[in-house]
Amino acid sequence: MGVKRISLILVFLLCLAVGNAVADDSLTVFVSILPQQYFVHQIAGDLVQVQVMVSPGAGPHTYEPKPAQMAALAGARLYFSVGVAFEQAWLPRFKSVNPNMRVVAMDQGIEKMAMDAHAHHHHDDHPHPHAQVHAHAHAHDDAAALDPHIWLAPPLVKIMAGHTLAALQEELPEHAAVFQANHEAFVDRLDRLHRRIAEMLTDHQGMRFMVFHPSWGYFAHTYGLLQVPIEVEGKAPKPAQLQQLILEARAADIKVIFVQPQFSTRSARMIAEAIEGDVVAADPLAYEWEAGLLEQATALQRALR
Repeated sequence: MGVKRISLILVFLLCLAVGNAVADDSLTVFVSILPQQYFVHQIAGDLVQVQVMVSPGAGPHTYEPKPAQMAALAGARLYFSVGVAFEQAWLPRFKSVNPNMRVVAMDQGIEKMAMDAHAHHHHDDHPHPHAQVHAHAHAHDDAAALDPHIWLAPPLVKIMAGHTLAALQEELPEHAAVFQANHEAFVDRLDRLHRRIAEMLTDHQGMRFMVFHPSWGYFAHTYGLLQVPIEVEGKAPKPAQLQQLILEARAADIKVIFVQPQFSTRSARMIAEAIEGDVVAADPLAYEWEAGLLEQATALQRALR
């Protein structure tokens, strides 16, 4: 019995060592936000481990990494950036923790729009329906003034997916064919999602919808809508600004205000009460990206009737 027990222990330790070796050889990648994690999963499947920096319910505007995340970065081979607020300050520090980690910009080649601010909205604005969003950024090369929310427009996600595919194939060439097939299937779903949303919103061209934080600029531009943000230069509106927003909402017959869990809903609820409207939650940072985008399109279709 003693020999058998020792043999079993040795087999167990051998299996454990093999398991650890496999884990050590696996590709670990980091992303900034949950939608990126979703995109990588669609292409890589379970062939890579994807860790996300900004946890569910948190926002990139105030994010600071936890010590455990900084430690985990030491084992990463890839970091997919997307242009969100904290990256400019923290990516150099991430690289100092792991100089061998390659940073791949998912937003490479995407010319960003200026970040919507309520003071910039005019009633003669003209959205461009179904447009491929490109150069609308006249923000004096100030990255902080550019809208980072590119992941909310399916045509731009196709560009992001292309960068993801190339990086994964370079890191794991033995799985290149699998990545390619998954990428093609994902792009096909993106095209179908884009066509479906465009069809859903085609009768609402030029209409306005109100949000607290201007996350939906690329989505609005792609489908011919205009978002009206409540916050002013990143802050809740003052009483006079709040009154102006109420007047604008009434003039545009806005009955629904979209909020997200990362921000206070107080101002939105005050406006909704004044216009006898509703407050609807819409999370642009949710993991279930395809379902979330379709849900937002459905909510807008109802709200804009």
